[in-house]
Amino acid sequence: MEGTTTAKRRIDGPARELSASKELSEGLKTWRDRYPDLVNCPIRDVLDQLGDKWSTLILVTLGGRPHRFGELRREIADISQRMLTQTLRDLQRDGLISRHVFPTQPPSVEYRLTPLGQTLLDPLAGLIRWAETNHREIGRARRAFDAVRTETD
Repeated sequence: MEGTTTAKRRIDGPARELSASKELSEGLKTWRDRYPDLVNCPIRDVLDQLGDKWSTLILVTLGGRPHRFGELRREIADISQRMLTQTLRDLQRDGLISRHVFPTQPPSVEYRLTPLGQTLLDPLAGLIRWAETNHREIGRARRAFDAVRTETD
């Protein structure tokens, strides 16, 4: 009986994509109705933070284990100290990470995902897989666009 339930839930690739696309389309219609002015839109509010250049990298890094500031800086080599500090504060403010100070000399600080931050790992994993799968195609599209734009300028 358990196998039957699993089989009923299983959807093949194209049908699943169509279903997800329809669900997203329906959700966007509802979203537009609920937040026509965009001022109080939770999607925009949340994704503004997550869509920045560094937040996703920091969250994924902390998804493996807690890190100290210097470890994060080494893992994400091209982030400046100022930007790392600010992004950590923003993620902490949003409740996605927590900061733990240990009473050592000098004090050491560790950052880790909160339970809320942990819930973001699965959706981020899907987005990361999508980016890895489609990066080459996006690069080709960018080059084609830039070539046409250069010709018309």
